[in-house]
Amino acid sequence: MDEIDDINIIPDSEARHHCSDAGCPRGKLHSFNWIEDVPGAMQQCNIVEVQFKNTRKGYYVNSLGLDVSKGDMVAVESMPGHDIGQVTLTGPLVLLQMKRAGVRRESELKRLFRLAKPADLEKYEESRAREEETMIRARKIAEELGLNMKIGDVEFQGDGQKAIFYYIADERVDFRQLIKVLADAFKVRIEMRQIGARQEAGRIGGIGPCGRPLCCSTWISNFVSVSTGAARFQDLSLNPQKLAGQCAKLKCCLNFEVDAYIEAGRKLPPKDIHLETADSTWYFFKADIFKGEITYSTDRKIPANLTVIDRHRAWEIIEINKAGEKPAQLKRDEEVEAEARENRKVDLLDQDNINRFDKKKKKKKKKKKKKKKPAAQPRPAQQGDKAPRQSPKNESPKNESPK
Repeated sequence: MDEIDDINIIPDSEARHHCSDAGCPRGKLHSFNWIEDVPGAMQQCNIVEVQFKNTRKGYYVNSLGLDVSKGDMVAVESMPGHDIGQVTLTGPLVLLQMKRAGVRRESELKRLFRLAKPADLEKYEESRAREEETMIRARKIAEELGLNMKIGDVEFQGDGQKAIFYYIADERVDFRQLIKVLADAFKVRIEMRQIGARQEAGRIGGIGPCGRPLCCSTWISNFVSVSTGAARFQDLSLNPQKLAGQCAKLKCCLNFEVDAYIEAGRKLPPKDIHLETADSTWYFFKADIFKGEITYSTDRKIPANLTVIDRHRAWEIIEINKAGEKPAQLKRDEEVEAEARENRKVDLLDQDNINRFDKKKKKKKKKKKKKKKPAAQPRPAQQGDKAPRQSPKNESPKNESPK
């Protein structure tokens, strides 16, 4: 055991990418035997790791020296009868897995009987097929008995002689009468195991709001308590509908980044410190923790004259205020000048903007008035010109009707 204490097991999330064995079971209990191809690494070890349904694993002594490998279905000792499971790990890494799981080698481990026969596998599949129907019927029985509990899953033993009922309860439940009724109804030995809401979600599985499979059903094996303080450090809205997962508890992912937020938040000044300048008093409004920027307001309750400065400038003003002085303004002089230059800059691309004519009024072109030409004067009569014809007095024009 001392020779392999320095060997590390690849985490389940990384091991999932290395495993190419078709018989390799997936899930958070998966183990990758990374020293299998190392010459001389697979030293003699008579203990094998066997995985059963969902979140249950066991370690068994191969006292008969059977040649088993990863992915083999085997029959192992149980109480009573035998159970059917799949070998997930062999060799010296099993000892490390036992140490990680808190299983002592000195304790009496159960035995590995044999490789599963076709009859064993047939019985195993029949038992698995009964689980869903049994769970629904057991829920109805518990409701009829008035027990404040929820049966979340049922697992039959490989030989069908025993059934494990996983249930959730907020308080202590006396299920002695329930065990009698279930034993009479299903004709098997009954075992009751209480689990938490997160463990139930891990056994059932599902898709989280991020669009990925639930972490509790894929890789989380140890559930750490989650408090609302993790949401406060990350400036998240304390809305129970957004913070709660499918198990109706706070999401486990709230703990993933809280340490980084706490470390980055220590570099910012406290929220209750206000800054004094020559023109006003500035109060904390909000902060971008990772960018190191803080927004201050001139009003304590409502956003007014919001100004963004970096954390170095905030600490600088705090030190100036401690010395009994007040800076002229919240921002640095060079920052104010840079903003003024930016406002004076002309955008050369603005001339190609399709909206450039929206604010400009179109100038109407004024039509030039044409000058009237002077009327032509009649020329004097000359010799040879015909005299103009004179109409008779009684003759009316063509377009006029006679009176």
